[in-house]
Amino acid sequence: MTLKRLPLMLSLAIALMGGAAHAASDPGATKVESFDAALLDSMKSGASTAERYRRLAPVIDRTFNLTAMTQFAVGPAWSSFTPAQQQATVAAFTKLTIASYAHNFSGFSGEHFELDPNVATRGPDKIVTTHLIRTHDAPVALIYRMRLAGDSWKVIDIFYGAISQLTTRRSDFAASIAAGGAPALIAHLNALSDKLMS
Repeated sequence: MTLKRLPLMLSLAIALMGGAAHAASDPGATKVESFDAALLDSMKSGASTAERYRRLAPVIDRTFNLTAMTQFAVGPAWSSFTPAQQQATVAAFTKLTIASYAHNFSGFSGEHFELDPNVATRGPDKIVTTHLIRTHDAPVALIYRMRLAGDSWKVIDIFYGAISQLTTRRSDFAASIAAGGAPALIAHLNALSDKLMS
């Protein structure tokens, strides 16, 4: 590298660093980055599923808009639930969400997360992508759709590739709702959680 080119290269480096810092400071990206760190700590802990559940519960509550996610996953039937049934459904969905993460992120074999600094905007939402980098398998892309809830950005859907988890959940929930309304759905959610925690 010549001395004449050095100022130009330094300017480019500073510009790139500034762009990366700006992206990393995005509130949606920061929220996902904190969640990634909590998942990694859970994986490294060697704790039981019940203990991982206990540790992840407050983090998931801060990261996810579980009420909005429950309402979307239930679909049009939500309006037919009584307020008490809606509250119980949110509680059961919350339990299932935490149990799923406690079950799926259960061991550590050198994995780490890499956050994509490019946060996309889609109308009122932010799209934040992170990758779980695994030692012996292909990376897993986790795409979080986020929306403001009050003054905080929270996850309202998760995509594995192009597959929306809430759309998948809605298809699963529909059968229980058709069979027995809110009580059947709540029982179904709790049964799924219990299976993951066993």
